[in-house]
Amino acid sequence: LLETSPGVADVSFVEKEPAERHAIVSWEQKNSCILPEDLKNFYLMTDGFQMTWSVKIDDAPMPLGSMVINSISKLCRLGGSSMYTLPNAPSLADLDDDTDEEGNGDKLEKPHFDSRSLIFELDPCNGNGKVCLVYKHAKPVVSPDTEIWFLDRALYWHFLTKTFTAYYRLLITHLGLPQWQYAFTSYGVSPQAKQWFNMYKPITINTDRLSEEADSFVNKLDPNKVFKSKNKTPVIKKKLPSQPAGSQKSHTSMTSSKTSPLTGNSSRK
Repeated sequence: LLETSPGVADVSFVEKEPAERHAIVSWEQKNSCILPEDLKNFYLMTDGFQMTWSVKIDDAPMPLGSMVINSISKLCRLGGSSMYTLPNAPSLADLDDDTDEEGNGDKLEKPHFDSRSLIFELDPCNGNGKVCLVYKHAKPVVSPDTEIWFLDRALYWHFLTKTFTAYYRLLITHLGLPQWQYAFTSYGVSPQAKQWFNMYKPITINTDRLSEEADSFVNKLDPNKVFKSKNKTPVIKKKLPSQPAGSQKSHTSMTSSKTSPLTGNSSRK
């Protein structure tokens, strides 16, 4: 699909060997949690995923799309303590009180940076944020239920999907366009990214879930209506002289009033 799209060049897919089963087991033992079954099966087929593509601008390729899923060795925990941090330096866990209590209402419970949740990075998103595999309940025992969340550059959480399989489909559907994860936030993608969306985003995507302003992604221009309005304009112009009947009556009364003194003068003569 990408290779047949207009302007697309340099579609590159990195083939990776399946992850060894003992590597998955050692990861689970190290992090004291069990990988979801669909993600585990994915790693048993290929140890990560990487696909990039470019567009031609002035006959020179410019990197645009990027689809990445980290390998099992790079599936690192987010928010963990580091031995190189200063003793009094603020950590991600300090942000929980600021982010979680800001008008949650009836929304989904957001992940926590502290020990209440386990967060692992699936996709670095080229520096535009992070897609994470989240175990939201880690105390007293890590729950096997996981979700896929997007952490933006302002360190706010946005829910994407409940399963890795659903997220993988979203990744493929959006063709790895830049900032596509922001389409599932309340503020949407940037104007520059919207231009790429209009060119390459598939029509099959459900625009009702993209943002609060879903209509902004839909082209409402109807060529049939545009051409119909153009055909009506000469018809309206032709009807204009025949429509104002009152003006015709006033015109005839004016002419009759002007000719009446002439006839009177002639009769007097």
